Amino acid sequence: MKLKVKFFFIAAVILLMIWSCRKHDTNETLENNAWYSGGRQTFFDQSVGAFDHIFNGLDPTEIKVHEIGDKAFDAVFVSAPAPLNSGLGPIYNNVSCVSCHVNDGRGRPPVPGSKFESLLFKISTDGKGLHGEPIPVLGYGTQIQMQGVNGVSAEANIRINYQNITELFSDGSSVVLQKPVYQLEQLYKPINQNYYLSPRLAPPVFGLGLLEAIPMTSIIANQDPQDANGDGISGKANWVWDKTLANYNLGRFGWKAGQPSILQQISAAYNEDMGVTNPLFSIENSFSQIQYDGLNDDVELKDSILHAVKFYMQTLGVPARRLINTAEVVQGEKLFYSLKCQSCHIPSFTTQVDVSFPSRSYQKIYPYTDLLLHDMGVDLSDNRPEFDADGQEWKTPALWGIGLTEKVNGHAYYLHDGRARSIEEAILWHGGEAEQSKNRYKQLSLNERQAVLKFIHSL
Repeated sequence: MKLKVKFFFIAAVILLMIWSCRKHDTNETLENNAWYSGGRQTFFDQSVGAFDHIFNGLDPTEIKVHEIGDKAFDAVFVSAPAPLNSGLGPIYNNVSCVSCHVNDGRGRPPVPGSKFESLLFKISTDGKGLHGEPIPVLGYGTQIQMQGVNGVSAEANIRINYQNITELFSDGSSVVLQKPVYQLEQLYKPINQNYYLSPRLAPPVFGLGLLEAIPMTSIIANQDPQDANGDGISGKANWVWDKTLANYNLGRFGWKAGQPSILQQISAAYNEDMGVTNPLFSIENSFSQIQYDGLNDDVELKDSILHAVKFYMQTLGVPARRLINTAEVVQGEKLFYSLKCQSCHIPSFTTQVDVSFPSRSYQKIYPYTDLLLHDMGVDLSDNRPEFDADGQEWKTPALWGIGLTEKVNGHAYYLHDGRARSIEEAILWHGGEAEQSKNRYKQLSLNERQAVLKFIHSL
């Protein structure tokens, strides 16, 4: 009897493992199936590798390009001269893409005494540039580089102090939030002008290709900058400068939707985060500073590698929903709607028809974002404008896969600077257009709040 029970237990475990990592069955109906967050590019995997699945339906050449991009994403850059991955710095924030986006997931703020691995700081001064972009700070550009290669001074360091803020629920319970206060120190030279400092945590990179495939018309259809319908939500698009088109385009990527494409997003990151020049950003981030080496080098990242990394990020699938039919999750979803969270975290879109990219063409996806800017209130403000985004506006982040953060990345830090140490804390930081939704959440009973959190964890 014991042997029979043991046999069935082992068989059940094997079946569960097969199910958790199974690939998409093309015979299944995906239309309006909320299990399939990424449409045909959904993967039933709850392991540490949940964010690292290659698209279904790629041909052998595309698979090879994805693999090349994957290796480049993991590649560690070193200072020149070097036979491989040369060009780091001379000032930088990190040495590889994966160092910030661990397992293709989100970064975390530093714990006391540790380095800044995946939290960087944008900086700019008053005004806007020729195309509406932020104005660089003299001697610092538009991003603080906190590391330098051997013999080169980093630009500065950042000190983080925390202030406690208590949020009370209607049932008398409370949560203590930690508000970060940032201070530049160890500057390599004084800053003699007004400046704005904006922390940015490395966001997840899976599913970006599907977000890029949402039709522009579907996104801008949800704009309501004057709140014409009177619901208190006034999302707007960020129109940003597209270097490849030499024209304005819809911003989709970055915490303030400051980049129009995956290509431009990663090109800027190579340049600013690692000091690696590339075809789109061919000037060193230290240009005109004392750290600049003065060499008129060729670009340090080949165009073919840059596009392979772009394709890698375009073809990362999305983890499936979990526990979707449990009573608590069903209740939490109803409450999510009653709180009006879906006004910004729009559940679904259908990607555009694209015969040149069939693997992401015309499929229903469930990212829970509108990709628009919203006023999130003074407590989350960085006071730093970025094209059409003002100092209190942030892009609605996608929620798909959020419940797997702790499994994949080993932490539960959320929002643009990681100040929220749980999803509930992230909700309680919502202000501005989301103030009413937050206050409704605070009026819920403990069981109702737990149901909302269970639903969000299921995404």
